Amino acid sequence: MITIEQLLEQWEKAYKKGLLSFWILLLLHDKWLYAYEMSTVIAEISNNTILVDEKSIYRALKRFEENKIVRSEKRVSAIGPARRYYTLTAVGKTLLKQFIQRNILIFEKPEVAAMIEQALDSN
Repeated sequence: MITIEQLLEQWEKAYKKGLLSFWILLLLHDKWLYAYEMSTVIAEISNNTILVDEKSIYRALKRFEENKIVRSEKRVSAIGPARRYYTLTAVGKTLLKQFIQRNILIFEKPEVAAMIEQALDSN
C-alpha cells in the first residue's frame, strides 16, 4: 500500500512542475535575470521545497520567448562568458497578471481561507 509520504511526494511533484511557469514569470516581472539566478531564487523563496534544474528553466524560457512572453539579451559577465538575461514583455506581464487573478488570488477569498484553516485544524 502506498504511504501518505509517497502520495504527498507525487502530488507535490505535479504541483511544483505546474507552478514553474508562474515562478519564472513572477521573478521576471520588472527584472532581468539569468537562468541560474532563477533556480537559486526559487529555492530560497520556497525554503528549498522547490528545486528546479536549469535545463527545465531554459526549456520554459525558450518556449516563452517563442511566444513573445519574455525577451532576452546577452550581457557581458564579470566572471566567465556572457550570460543571457530575460525579462517579461508586455504580453508576459498581462499573462502573469491574469494568471494571478484567476489562480492565486482565489486563496484570499474568505470562504477558501476558511476551508484551508478547517482542513489544517481537523484530525
